[in-house]
Amino acid sequence: MKTYKIYISGTVQGVSFRQFIKEQADKIGVRGYVRNLEDGRVEIFAEGIDEKVGKFLEVCKVGYPHSKIKNVEVQETKHQDFRDFRIVRI
Repeated sequence: MKTYKIYISGTVQGVSFRQFIKEQADKIGVRGYVRNLEDGRVEIFAEGIDEKVGKFLEVCKVGYPHSKIKNVEVQETKHQDFRDFRIVRI
């Protein structure tokens, strides 16, 4: 079981990126959340079986057709015991 905090910068707000990430997380079987940050980045917590989280990370790096990924920062973190994957609004 792996848990990662992921920060993505680029054109990732205002282009349905969070919805895309949620759909991919649900499809792959990853739990956690995605939210916009005030500095223009998107923050994602992703938790699940190693290979599923690895596949999800690859999707995050490629992005969605309307997004333009400039940088992806990944930090392994302690297990959070998420029950599902959500879009969080701040």
